[in-house]
Formats: sequence, C-alpha cells, structure tokens
Amino acid sequence: MDVLNGGFCNTLDEKGRLSFPAKLRSALQQNELIVTQGLDHCLMLFTCSEWENFAGQIIGKVSVFDPQKRMVMRRIIAPAQKIEFDKSGRLSIPQGLRDYASLSCGSECHILSMGKFMELWDSAEYKKYNESNEPLFQEAVASMSDILL
Repeated sequence: MDVLNGGFCNTLDEKGRLSFPAKLRSALQQNELIVTQGLDHCLMLFTCSEWENFAGQIIGKVSVFDPQKRMVMRRIIAPAQKIEFDKSGRLSIPQGLRDYASLSCGSECHILSMGKFMELWDSAEYKKYNESNEPLFQEAVASMSDILL
C-alpha cells in the first residue's frame, strides 16, 4: 500500500457494512484487508502483505510460556479476519469485532489511515478517547520537540 495518511468518516449500515473511502481503496491495489482488534478499543486494518509482516514479527517473538506475549497473541493475532470489498466498495465488519470496538449499525465511524495500517473507530468513542487523552498527547508532542519544525 502506498503510504497514505488521513481521516475519513462514514456510517456503518444496518447490515454492519462500511463504505470505504475511494481514495483509500484506490491506494490499496487489492480487494481485501485483514481486520483485527486494535489498541484502545478500535479495530486495526491491514493489507495482506502488511499483516503478514506485522503478525510475523509478533509471532516470531512469542513464547507460549510468557503470559504477556500469549495475551498479545489472543487479543491481536487470534481475532484477525480477512474481509473483502463488495461490488459497492463496502467492507462487512464481523459482529465480534464490531462488538469489541463498540461499532453499532447506523453509527458514524472514523477511519484513520496511518501509513502501514488503518484504525476504525466509533466516532463517539474516538472523540472521548481524544478528550480524555489530551494531557498525554501534549506530553507526547513535547517529548518529540527535537524532530518538530
């Protein structure tokens, strides 16, 4: 996938399908994505090649005897599913993943493209996340002052 950044809003329809922005779809150059549970109660979306790289790195570092690493496997690797775009450019988000990310039919969703992966958020949850983490965000920006112009 070409590195593409941006935020997009769309509504999850009554069947759990999300119209995917044409700008993102054209950059993908494929008809399917991998979707899994993300961090902070959103979903993560990957192209198949980016998923293979990401999942391979995680799997390569996991010992079944390490409880923290097993937890990462259970939360990120195990729930991953391949989803395909329909003829109308929509993705059908599996129910279990919708439940995890609080995505309900008819609700507005945010798609955040961040280079090698995308996040899918319920818009209200994303707003709450941003508001509650503003002080941490300010600290994070300040810690990066050496790279900002």
